[in-house]
Amino acid sequence: MGFSIQEILAFIGALGIIVSIHEFGHFAAARMCGMRADVFALGMGMRLFGWNKITGFTFGKLPETWDGGGHTDYRLCLLPIGGYVKIVGMIDESMDSEQLKTEPKPYEFRSKNALQKAFVISAGVIMNFLLAIGVFFSVAVFNGKVIHPVTTIGYVEKNSVADKTGFQSGDKIISIGNSPISSWEEATEGLILSDVGANRLVVVERAGRHERLTTNGRMFLNAMTQKKGLGMSPAGSKIVVNMVEANMPAGKSGIKLGDTILSANSIPVVGTEQFVNLITENKNNPLALVWKRGSEEMNATINPTYDEAAKRWRIGIGHGPIFSGPIVHKNYSMGESIAIGWNETVNQVSMFFGIIGKIFSGVVSFKETIGGPLQIMQIAGQVAQRGFWDFIELVAKLSVSIAVLNILPIPALDGGHLVFIILEAILRREVSVKAKMVFQQVGMFLLLALMAFVLYNDVMKRFF
Repeated sequence: MGFSIQEILAFIGALGIIVSIHEFGHFAAARMCGMRADVFALGMGMRLFGWNKITGFTFGKLPETWDGGGHTDYRLCLLPIGGYVKIVGMIDESMDSEQLKTEPKPYEFRSKNALQKAFVISAGVIMNFLLAIGVFFSVAVFNGKVIHPVTTIGYVEKNSVADKTGFQSGDKIISIGNSPISSWEEATEGLILSDVGANRLVVVERAGRHERLTTNGRMFLNAMTQKKGLGMSPAGSKIVVNMVEANMPAGKSGIKLGDTILSANSIPVVGTEQFVNLITENKNNPLALVWKRGSEEMNATINPTYDEAAKRWRIGIGHGPIFSGPIVHKNYSMGESIAIGWNETVNQVSMFFGIIGKIFSGVVSFKETIGGPLQIMQIAGQVAQRGFWDFIELVAKLSVSIAVLNILPIPALDGGHLVFIILEAILRREVSVKAKMVFQQVGMFLLLALMAFVLYNDVMKRFF
């Protein structure tokens, strides 16, 4: 299954924001501490184009003898998998140790004190955390929070996590653990986010009596980390058309942007997964669709068509969930929004380590839990369809993950460099260049091996 232009652009946009902020942190801190930065790069590998005060705007590589003399070359590189700032006097991703054979100069990284070095190394991570706090704050203060005060389940997808747990359409969720539930947001947060990976006792009202269900924390955690969803929708959910392909069956039948799908073959449509399944189940049969445009109901019989590229049956529309039930819009003050920005960021860090802990304890598998660039690209495209605020919230969550990963004491990452800075401060002397080079090379090898495994895992999950 290939990727859409929207998925690719959303991925590049999200990664571009996060990497730019991270590398700007290193760059700005280095300049503040009187260090020279020869290169500020977005992307890795070959230089595509860039600008500096010496040569101006140029395409391709700079001459081997190029010397910025304190001026930075701002460049875009071929591989959109990160970025870097080349600080003079520091062993980094370039593995360039030639500069370290001369006496330290005042503007070099190695001539600065431990506090300055630590500040420069940590600045990228600090900026990523500040980005997340700023985004969560902005979402709260400018967009508030939409709350759906409904706890009744409208649809449960067959063989989903919700179905395997025992949830049924029409169930009203009363409590999760010891906490009463009054909204759909509280229900999903209680099932997924509170005490990640733990089993939970859920009380539902079914046919006038209370039933007790026990969730499998491992199964719910896998659903969350693999972005599969719980497989259930609240009562009052519908799906709205947000993209129409003119030459596909739905477009030819007259369906337009903004239409709300009401039913398929007389079955009320209340969830996106349900609608996809109905299309697949009726791949060899006509699909009688009813949709609404404004106050007018419309209908047509549509024959699904098989998309060779996507490897699935389609009718040629994009669709997303919309809620037709009661909605409460909660606004937050400036003070409340600041607290939300901080708390949400801390919660993301806690969740990150919670998931890592579950991996090491064997509750969930690394292979099934960790997603790579292909999975992120798919998620970014889906989230971008929901709107600007959802997209930047995803950027904030990814920014926290990248920040936490970078500060871990792993060779070749910021945390690995920080280990050497702390060690040198304790020993009151520099660690040998040879030791740093070996440390960096081992780290790069391990990171590349991990990236290769994650990418392979992504490919296998998506295509096979």
